[in-house]
Amino acid sequence: MENNPVMEKLKEAQQPLNGQSSAPNGKPAKGSKPPKAPKAPKETKPPPVKKEKTPNAPAAPVDPNSMFKEGFLKSVYNEKPAERIVTRFPPEPNGFLHIGHSKAIAINFGFARYHDGVCYLRFDDTNPEAEEEMYFTAIEEMVQWLGFNPYKVTYSSDNFDKLYEVAEALIQKDGAYVCECSDEEIKKQRGGEKGTAGPRYACAHRDRPVSESLQEFRAMKNSTKYKPREAFLRMKQDITDGNPQMWDLAAYRILEKPHHRTGNKWRIYPTYDFTHCLCDSFEDISHSLCTTEFQLSRVSYEWLCDAVEVYKPMQREYGRLNLTGTVLSKRKLKQLVDSHIVRGWDDPRLYTLIALRRRGIPPGAILAFVNELGVSTALTNIQIVRFEQVVRRYLEQTVPRLMLLLDPIPVIIDNLPDDYVEDIELPFSPKDPAFGMHTVPFTSTVYIDRSDFREVDSRDFFRLAPGKSVGLLKVPFPIKATSFEKDEASGNVTAVHATYEKPEDGSTVFKKPKTYIQWVGSSAAHNSPIKAQVRIFNPLFRSENPDAAEGGYLNDINPNSEEIYPNAMIETGLEEIRKRAPWPEEEGEKDVKKGEAGWETVRFQGLRVGYFCMDKESEGGKVVLNRIVSLKEDSGKGS
Repeated sequence: MENNPVMEKLKEAQQPLNGQSSAPNGKPAKGSKPPKAPKAPKETKPPPVKKEKTPNAPAAPVDPNSMFKEGFLKSVYNEKPAERIVTRFPPEPNGFLHIGHSKAIAINFGFARYHDGVCYLRFDDTNPEAEEEMYFTAIEEMVQWLGFNPYKVTYSSDNFDKLYEVAEALIQKDGAYVCECSDEEIKKQRGGEKGTAGPRYACAHRDRPVSESLQEFRAMKNSTKYKPREAFLRMKQDITDGNPQMWDLAAYRILEKPHHRTGNKWRIYPTYDFTHCLCDSFEDISHSLCTTEFQLSRVSYEWLCDAVEVYKPMQREYGRLNLTGTVLSKRKLKQLVDSHIVRGWDDPRLYTLIALRRRGIPPGAILAFVNELGVSTALTNIQIVRFEQVVRRYLEQTVPRLMLLLDPIPVIIDNLPDDYVEDIELPFSPKDPAFGMHTVPFTSTVYIDRSDFREVDSRDFFRLAPGKSVGLLKVPFPIKATSFEKDEASGNVTAVHATYEKPEDGSTVFKKPKTYIQWVGSSAAHNSPIKAQVRIFNPLFRSENPDAAEGGYLNDINPNSEEIYPNAMIETGLEEIRKRAPWPEEEGEKDVKKGEAGWETVRFQGLRVGYFCMDKESEGGKVVLNRIVSLKEDSGKGS
């Protein structure tokens, strides 16, 4: 086993991260269950008809739409039961989506789908300084992977001309003005950093004539009179209001950066606070659903729609999803990537959606997780172990089982001929015949996992040891270890010798062994065993709150977050499940043609080891396996 040398990358990575000043329009920084109804008297019912399950069948969650039928989202619909439901998912294309975004996707797309409506995927591309094409592509892929098809893919930049016209109209209504104050001065006007350092007061430019503000706004757009951060168009709201989102937010700022879609046409760009509600209005959004960090923004959202006299969608806010024991901040994730502590944005130890996909997490498991948590206005802080519990339950019902050895050693069965081969039939699922059967070769040399053999037996060990018998899974008769060979230099066992305990008289009666273990036969004719590199992923951080670690989150890195088994072996059934992937045919993977599914859809349970998938590095005959989650039984399980 090899450990990933992440700690070597930490020293250079632990440099202070420079904070970035925010524009004056910066984005704003479970309830009890109802009592259960009394149980009705039991009625005599006919025995249920068992439904036949097809191979690769999806899991059967309690109710995948329960979060729309009750609680917060039901009340949101009841508040405005529109004839046509239109929602939107509006990500900024400046990073990769993470597990928290899966809740926003499930809510916005799912709410529309449940009510027979439509949902836009709208890219909020108003900051060309941070946007890259790879983010646009990855975001759209992740939405589709989770099983949702946008009604339309739109961009805030589609409306740049229209937004500019609205901005001029707002100035002419004396609802906006050009401010030439510095960032520091604007902060003082708002009462300091938290609005409590002093009295708030109006900007000196607030009362400049409408014609002058219009002239200066056009100068911001058409000339180089102003440089970035030297002038802003601010909305004339209410500086005395207790809500910071009414303190004359910026509507436009100067950014001398070409836009990926509009090129050099613009040097001024609308802010989120100006753009978001207007684009919602332009697209006839019925329910603008966002997280509670935008709750204060609802006032400014409605103020602007009213000020420019356009249709006003209904904004409502739900609690966002946060996973503890990891970091989700784009800035921190970038530091991990740039410092080579992880392989990239899709490293399976991260919780970006592309990383979870590579790790083998099925999209249906993510949606089941979100649905199980439910939706309310409370912030949802969830431990990684709970997420993995949902994934484990999901995989238990939906993927086949194979024999996998992390650290194999050969067992030479001395009383079988060298060319002995017997086909052993194995089910892909012991619980569900619909998964099918496959055969593997049982030969005079088989491999077992090193952990299944001990040089010295003990009463609490039930697997293979000298003079002791053990069953090989589905092989007709047990084997008994007779001796073993060791490498004197390393002290490791290099081979075990055994006998096959098949009765000589042809009888099928034998003493059943206490334990059966997994194994892989050695047969060149069957291309057995299949050799693989196996990567076991453990938490990237040591604590539940990496940010609280002394010296910062980089000091909380787990040096054993990845364990590599370079010489693992797996049985030949892998080839068949690879051809039949995806496992399961669910959500965004259900329409994938056989043979064209991604490596990560080749999922299976490695008996007594964990759940695995193939990694994208499995090219040219090389097999690389990622552990998705461990088995439930691993925790505290005895020998």
